[in-house]
Amino acid sequence: MKKQSDSKKQIRDMVDDDIFASDELKHVLPDFKMPRREQDADRIYQAVRDELMMDGNARQNLATFCQTWVDENSHKLMDQSIDKNMIDKDEYPQTAEIERRCVAMLADLWHSPNPRTTMGCSTTGSSEAAMLGGLALLRKWQSTHKRGKPNLVCGPVQICWHKFCRYWDIEMREVPLAPDRLMMTPDEMLKYIDENTIAVVPTLGITYTGRYENVESIARALDAYQRKTGIDIPIHVDAASGGFLAPFCQPELKWDFRIPRVKSINSSGHKFGLSPLGVGWVVWRTRQDLPDNLIFWVNYLGGNMPTFALNFSRPAGQIICQYYNLLHLGFEGYKRIQDACYDTAKYLARELNKLKIFDLVADGTDGIPAVAWRLKKNASVNFTLYDLADRLRTNGWLSPAYSMPPNAQDVVVMRVLVKHGFSRDLADLYINDIKRALDFFASHPVQTPLKRGSFNHGK
Repeated sequence: MKKQSDSKKQIRDMVDDDIFASDELKHVLPDFKMPRREQDADRIYQAVRDELMMDGNARQNLATFCQTWVDENSHKLMDQSIDKNMIDKDEYPQTAEIERRCVAMLADLWHSPNPRTTMGCSTTGSSEAAMLGGLALLRKWQSTHKRGKPNLVCGPVQICWHKFCRYWDIEMREVPLAPDRLMMTPDEMLKYIDENTIAVVPTLGITYTGRYENVESIARALDAYQRKTGIDIPIHVDAASGGFLAPFCQPELKWDFRIPRVKSINSSGHKFGLSPLGVGWVVWRTRQDLPDNLIFWVNYLGGNMPTFALNFSRPAGQIICQYYNLLHLGFEGYKRIQDACYDTAKYLARELNKLKIFDLVADGTDGIPAVAWRLKKNASVNFTLYDLADRLRTNGWLSPAYSMPPNAQDVVVMRVLVKHGFSRDLADLYINDIKRALDFFASHPVQTPLKRGSFNHGK
């Protein structure tokens, strides 16, 4: 009798419309061991979806450089491409053709001498693209240098360059900063280069401030260095963010292949390229700038296909969405969207200035649409920027507070990245929450101000 009653209960539970009264949701989700029995898909979906609420709202993540809003057509293209492996170019030839078209369009956008024939590829992000660019430069250096340890010279770079140098045993010469100089300059750069320098890497959109390093002046300094020493040092531009901004909003700025010393460029499609997460790009100036020994040929996917990415199997949807954006928006559409981001960044800068307690480190006018600020030296406040960042988090905002790299660790800044989808209205709400936080600190003095490392500002 009990066995029959249990059976009826199971059947009733299976047809019960209330997910939260089901057996599956009467237990904590497993975290170390798979369940033995198969469970209802819709109920498990609900439980997993509920856990994801703990992540917060991605649209309020002002720390990330990555795009957190994409249009409905991109959602549909991602769904329709979920089963496509972009590495299988024989099985998916049109996806391969779309990747080739994107490379050619970017090569043209960045003023390659021969955009139809130059080499480039998609990657999982700008970090992989940077490593591929770095590897090509290392192989070029090794082809003419039989002794000595290679080094790479850069300013305050993203962590991917530290990984690249450690993984491939390259000496990293990161030009130290100063409180009044928060980027690599030509004069400082010249102190660190020598015959074993595989490349100088200026950044078009520094992670810490969003500002552009001056590629053209760095190239001129290297030209003079070559005339004096005979040592020819190439440039790789890390344009993770700026590669999809400067061509539209500062077309007169020379940072790309218009400078002969620039041999390769990496950029991120899922940042200001406006594509979903998971796509980056690297393009070489000419075919000769990508060594043949970095290209692998595989024939077990149905044809003899070249590949020179660090990853192998990966989804095609992000590449397809990049192509959709390039076609849908065109030059004018990208410019209109990016100009709107710059306008919002300038609005934020003006409103922060009105508060009279912050000094702007970046105001969105000489780099990417980012605003960075620090407390005035004479500001009479009872909190740190770490406290302010922590307080804003209670309203869902993720805007990082962090110290600068050596030798400017005493400089602590906050930063906001203005991306497509962060409207003027949202910016106004953010400023109002800063004002409310300042009012809160005024009436609730911070007893133990937060210090460096006590607030994780994210990436």
